Amino acid sequence: MKLLVDSGSTKADWIAIDDNGKVIFTTQSLGLNPEVLSKEEIISRLEDKFDISHNKAKASHLYFYGAGCGTDRMKNFLSSVFEDYFVNAKVTVHEDTYAAVYATTPKNEKAIVCILGTGSNCSYFDGKVLHQKVQSLGYIAMDDCSGNRFGRHLIRGYYFNKMPQDMAKDFETTFNVDADFIKNKLYKEPNPNAYLATFAKFLIKHKDSEFCKKYIKEELEAFIENYIMQFENYREVPVHFVGSIAFYLKEELSQALQDYQINVGNILRRPIDGLIAYHILNK
Repeated sequence: MKLLVDSGSTKADWIAIDDNGKVIFTTQSLGLNPEVLSKEEIISRLEDKFDISHNKAKASHLYFYGAGCGTDRMKNFLSSVFEDYFVNAKVTVHEDTYAAVYATTPKNEKAIVCILGTGSNCSYFDGKVLHQKVQSLGYIAMDDCSGNRFGRHLIRGYYFNKMPQDMAKDFETTFNVDADFIKNKLYKEPNPNAYLATFAKFLIKHKDSEFCKKYIKEELEAFIENYIMQFENYREVPVHFVGSIAFYLKEELSQALQDYQINVGNILRRPIDGLIAYHILNK
């Protein structure tokens, strides 16, 4: 039995498959970011899920793609934890970007691979190695076309009285728009980027309005010009996307890419959806 895991800081998606790719079980645990969790906390989160704990001795392979796994130190730490817990499994740990790459390029083709979710990212995959041109400075300075960027636009649009009246009323009934509440979320509580991203569903709901169309167009163009076009061969290879923003704005994204004469590749909501095909082809 092979375990495939795509983990962020908040949650982790798990799929167990047999050698033929048949799904044995799927589950979701709390996130397993080694940068912020101890060995004991990681084990506790594994033990908390029956499907994982009940089948830990049956796993022959564990392929883990996770946030916080970008350094050898964190990879080695997490590998050690998993090897102690999944005693019969061969453990492989990658940073989460590789989940997007393998999910969208199961035949190891050359491609540009982008993430548009809570945050945003873009890499070039040469068939073996991942290359990046832009080092992220986080959600305040970067993350073009991400959920948190759209949340920022919506809050500003509401507070600057630029949001259409009917939409503003819907905004007020959907979210707590009290200024003190918002400021506490942004400046006092952890993960303000994730809080901002919760507003993205409202933008998607109203994506056909002129108010939202403006932000969608501006952010898509910024992402294409600031991220994708950093790679000289951006018109020569397919450009794949993973993430809820890319998935729910698929039509707008595809049109924007076509306007720039860019080849539209796969657009997936979650990396885990494409990892099964990759691991069947590369078993």
